[in-house]
Amino acid sequence: MPAKTQFKYYLQSKKYVIDEKTDIWSLPIPLSIKKQQKAEGIFVTYGEYFYAVRSFLEKDEFKSITSAISQHLNQNIKPDEIQEIRIYLEKHGEFYHPARIETNINGSGILFVLNAAISSTGKGFIKREFDILNKLNNEFSFSFIPKIYSQGEICIKNKNLEISMFLGEWFKDFNEFHISQNKYKQAKTDSSIKIVVWDHEKGNFFLSDDETLELYSQVAMILTCYYNAETFEQIFPWHHAAGDFVIKLQKNNMETKLITVRQYAPMLENKNEFAKNNTDNDIYLMLEAMLVFFLNLSIRTRLDRLDGVGEIVWSDNIAVEGTLKGFLKGLSQISCNNLISDTPAADFIDYISCFSKTDLLELCNSIVNTYNPMTPELSVIKRNLKNHVDLLYDCLVKSFLRDNY
Repeated sequence: MPAKTQFKYYLQSKKYVIDEKTDIWSLPIPLSIKKQQKAEGIFVTYGEYFYAVRSFLEKDEFKSITSAISQHLNQNIKPDEIQEIRIYLEKHGEFYHPARIETNINGSGILFVLNAAISSTGKGFIKREFDILNKLNNEFSFSFIPKIYSQGEICIKNKNLEISMFLGEWFKDFNEFHISQNKYKQAKTDSSIKIVVWDHEKGNFFLSDDETLELYSQVAMILTCYYNAETFEQIFPWHHAAGDFVIKLQKNNMETKLITVRQYAPMLENKNEFAKNNTDNDIYLMLEAMLVFFLNLSIRTRLDRLDGVGEIVWSDNIAVEGTLKGFLKGLSQISCNNLISDTPAADFIDYISCFSKTDLLELCNSIVNTYNPMTPELSVIKRNLKNHVDLLYDCLVKSFLRDNY
């Protein structure tokens, strides 16, 4: 082990170093927001967590972290060039306990994320997610999801327990966001809810209406960019309440990233692979699947928990316009293997224009009926679905008229 490398440990909410002398060091970490540790009989202290992360980074003479730094800098880095590694325990998610890894190379800080899974459920997810991220990064040229570097397991000393981990890209200066109560509402026409961005450095702030529109547009665009129009594979499930998307807003320029991909699979079964002769049936099937993808996206993106942890809430109406805008923009980026023209967005608008408002409502109800009947979001969705379809239909009509007249 290179003697020069120093390790320091932090909690995300604290600015000071914690160690064996700190009270929290020997306390158990909450293994899940649902407190699964009681059912599984698992007990892991903060100290054990930090040492496990350190062991992962030190393993094989710092192989994983030096390889990641070398890729990031596009130059070969040796272990003894790492002066310091700071490990920040960011939060306790439903499946993972992510740490921000801050490395110091010649005075420059380079950041990574290390996802750690302790529960049996989390371990099942983490291996699959590593493989999915690897697949998507290899098959798509987009950079909306994290790069991944290495994975492995670390056994906690004196315990018959392994922690599964993988090292990935940290999106610097990106922050989580959630629906919150509008504290600055003045006029009756002002929305009672707004999007708040959790900026731990500069302080939380609300997005303007234009920024909110752009946020929902970028979310929809990202998910559409990774949609496979031929196999119907898509990123799902995802949820705003889980903080799956993060944003960076600097000088009126917004960037959005997706930090986790739990599954990549088709919602609909494609029983027949598309023939090379591009039959009408192939085209219809592709457009039908695309419509289901879009409608499901339009519903799911309106869901969140108030301030990320409170009651389930339904977004402001501006999300509908933003979602359609982003979806159509994403369509222009994907390949349809020449099954339709090179303007899939226009073709989709032509296709969906044949549906009445009643048709869309029936289809949305059919989609919602496939959701888990025990999901807490269901009552919120059903209560707002008709109004949602009304707004969606109006946006589609405007888009059709704009493209054709």
